[in-house]
Amino acid sequence: MKLNSIAILAFCCCWMANAQMDITKGFSLLDSGQFKEASIFFEAYLKEDPLNKSARICYGRAFGLSGKPEEAITYFEAMKADYPNDYEIESNWCEAFLWARKFKEAKPHYQQLVKNNPDKFGAVLGLANTLSNLQEYNAALKWVNKAIAMEPENEGAKVSRKYIYLGYAYKLSKIDQFKPAENLLNKVFVDFPEDKQGLQNLANLFLMSKEYDKQIATYKRLATTHADSITALNGISLAYHLKEDDKSALNSVLKAKKKVDMVANHPQTEDTYNRYIQALIWNQKYVVARKKIDSLEKHYPNSNWLTLLRSTLGMYTGDFKTSITNYDVILERDSTSFDGNMGKANAMFANDNLVPAYENAFNTLKIYENQKDAVGFIEKLNLQNTPTAEEWLQYTFDNGNNIAYAATTTVDIPISPKFKTGFLYQYRNSENEITVNKASSHTFTGTASYKLVPRVNLIASGGVYAARFLDTTYITPLLDVKLQTKPLKLNSLELNYKREVQAFNAELIKREIIMNHYGLTYNLGTNFNLGWYTQAMYTTQTDENVRQLLFTSLYYNLFKKPAFKFGVNFQYLSFKNQVPTIYFSPSIYKNMELFFDLRGDLSKKTKGYVSAAGGLQQVEQDDMTVIYRAEGGLTHAFTKRLSLTAYGKYSNIASAIGAGFQFTEMGLRLKWNITEKPLFFNQLFGKDMALLEN
Repeated sequence: MKLNSIAILAFCCCWMANAQMDITKGFSLLDSGQFKEASIFFEAYLKEDPLNKSARICYGRAFGLSGKPEEAITYFEAMKADYPNDYEIESNWCEAFLWARKFKEAKPHYQQLVKNNPDKFGAVLGLANTLSNLQEYNAALKWVNKAIAMEPENEGAKVSRKYIYLGYAYKLSKIDQFKPAENLLNKVFVDFPEDKQGLQNLANLFLMSKEYDKQIATYKRLATTHADSITALNGISLAYHLKEDDKSALNSVLKAKKKVDMVANHPQTEDTYNRYIQALIWNQKYVVARKKIDSLEKHYPNSNWLTLLRSTLGMYTGDFKTSITNYDVILERDSTSFDGNMGKANAMFANDNLVPAYENAFNTLKIYENQKDAVGFIEKLNLQNTPTAEEWLQYTFDNGNNIAYAATTTVDIPISPKFKTGFLYQYRNSENEITVNKASSHTFTGTASYKLVPRVNLIASGGVYAARFLDTTYITPLLDVKLQTKPLKLNSLELNYKREVQAFNAELIKREIIMNHYGLTYNLGTNFNLGWYTQAMYTTQTDENVRQLLFTSLYYNLFKKPAFKFGVNFQYLSFKNQVPTIYFSPSIYKNMELFFDLRGDLSKKTKGYVSAAGGLQQVEQDDMTVIYRAEGGLTHAFTKRLSLTAYGKYSNIASAIGAGFQFTEMGLRLKWNITEKPLFFNQLFGKDMALLEN
């Protein structure tokens, strides 16, 4: 810290008339911040006049501010012995603690200095600055306002108050006190209208509070010079991305890029091209982004920001292994990199490596205390891996006068990052209002899931099905085995076998028909929003019938948020034997339909979905008929661990010839995450618990 030039002139020039050297040169060096040169000057001067108090003070300030604050503290302590209770010496001694960043030690010294000299502006301002550095902002504001009351036009005091406002606002923002922080930042503009630091901090605050329109408006206020307009356009680009308007994000950064390209070696070139490539990735212009990264690497070899962009590109294109490799390169260069640690955590999670995902998130918290993204990421992992219980209530009726009620209880218990178990119990009651046939059933199954390697899961469930029809009761075993894999990026493949009971209505339950399904499900995604889903199933039944089913869907993801996709579905169904009086079993059945699916957040705690489809169906050689179906639902999260979903759906597929296939269903699902953390959390990450409890 520097005393203002007037103060230095007052105590350094009082003896100029008797000096043997021209002290104004030393004063100029000190006042202009050339502390090392000033130290040499005053050291030489004191050889001629060693007892000159003012020269000694100037010398102590000079070498203290030139990087030797500890020596300055000792130096002024020695001077205090020579000049007891001298305000100038006491003041410089206190200030030396600030140079050494010993703010806790400085505080009691300044308090004593102010107590002894309550009318001294420098003492009051020094105390305010000390309290500010200790983040005791309320007290700091009190004392800086007292200093300004003493000297209302003092620029240094107003600057101190500005930094107190900035620091206090940042502290409040860390605990989500966004409105009080905004009020403090707006006070900066009273002393310094449209102050650049104040505007930048205000824009960052609106980023944290997710008030993106205000963030954009603030950046526009900042854009008053060529350099500031580039900063503003880059910030506006990010704000538009967070508003989920990626087209505007790209347009904004293109303007910044144009300004940067006007000046050779512009200091904001890297920041602007970084945002430009990010915007290309956000807009799924992956080929252009990759070519631009390749081009820039010729000019910026081994640069972290380009390696990070490669990692980001990998995350967006599903190439998670490449992203992990690039994040490792970043961490080798800088183990404290936030982008490296948090980026690798996300990449590990996306690549189905749960433990390393946790570890990298905790590494982030060790470096960046209470960092919100890391804390939120760990909370997300916890929610996905804690034991859950779900209660599902269903009511179904169809055009065959069948009605059914069902209640299903499911519990899933992840035992370890690789192994999960659970069980299901369902009670179902079915009846036909015409035949008055009634049936009830109980289903008990246990499930075990094991991750063989990342992206390969083996899931098996087995149990019993017990049904009662009039006076007849029967019990049969159930089995379901699945091998779920993701063999290539953006691809998933599932092989499965399932043994189940034909239990759609009471008539079918009475016949005790067991079905053995052998199935394959394949989903192919792309980087240009097109997807293809296919399911093939071969079924043998205990009534000697055989079913073949093929369902394929070509779809296009138009939006990400809200998630909106549309496409075309085709289904082919064939039965070996036709028993239309018992169940729908044509030799050939085909349908084709157009569909859409829309899902998104209605509020912070409520989300919903709606899907519908319509098309044509043909049974055997009959005329084509119109089909349509629709489904919708709402999910409300009462807490992070408790949610309720209400839904309804209707379908008339195959309603023309088969009783029981025009149906309506309504239901409720209540889901509860039983614990806050996974059962394996303490064993694997107990040593890091304190990082979440700060």
